[in-house]
Amino acid sequence: MPKIKLYQIDAFTSQVFGGNPAAVCVLDEWLPDELMQNIAAENNLAETAFVVRKDADFELRWFTPTVEVDLCGHATLAAAYVLFKFYEYPGTKINFYSLRSGLLTVDLDNEELTLDFPADTLQMVPTPEELVAAVGVKPTETYKGKTDYLLVYTSQKEIEEMVPDMRKLAGIAARGIIVSSPGNTVDFVSRFFAPQVGVDEDPVTGSAHTTLTPYWSERLGKAVLTAKQVSRRQGDLTVAYLGDRVRITGRAVAYLQGEIEV
Repeated sequence: MPKIKLYQIDAFTSQVFGGNPAAVCVLDEWLPDELMQNIAAENNLAETAFVVRKDADFELRWFTPTVEVDLCGHATLAAAYVLFKFYEYPGTKINFYSLRSGLLTVDLDNEELTLDFPADTLQMVPTPEELVAAVGVKPTETYKGKTDYLLVYTSQKEIEEMVPDMRKLAGIAARGIIVSSPGNTVDFVSRFFAPQVGVDEDPVTGSAHTTLTPYWSERLGKAVLTAKQVSRRQGDLTVAYLGDRVRITGRAVAYLQGEIEV
């Protein structure tokens, strides 16, 4: 088997060592699922994106170190960055197709990349006691999206100082847990925990903003909002709520180019 090119990109940041690192492999054809999962586990990043060209567009899949997931924002941003920068993709829009999430587009405007993703649907639910025990701080509101819980708090300080019990969180029936509050210098801040899928804390989570954007847009009465994920690495985003779609804008920077020998 020929060597596979590997790129590691820091997404939702303009500085190396910030944002959320993702691996990207651009393939001529799909590899066996087990091999892609093994590559993702070996990379040991929150996500590895695999891309295969299909006519003028691209098919896209995402793997954590333990499972394939339905949607990943930062690795989609990273994949588009790789195609624009290293494969000299012409034009300013890339169409990705995911069997799990449908059409996903990425637009390039100078150095900014904008994801166009389906918006999540939210339902307010009673807060499970086991969830409160896992995060350690009771939220003011709790919502359930398609795959994640959203816990809402009153201050950025609560979000920054939160130290969840990852063992307890891993037992919650959800892909992950989003915690969020109004921001001190941005419209809202968040963190994202997903030990259920092998990622204790994801530094900057594009897909979580398909849940966060509808909530904060309606609460604040704004269609376009500024956001920061206040993980240790941190990341900056601008989001826009379009009803059934969400646009998520950020930057990316290359950290590594290499080859995989399998």
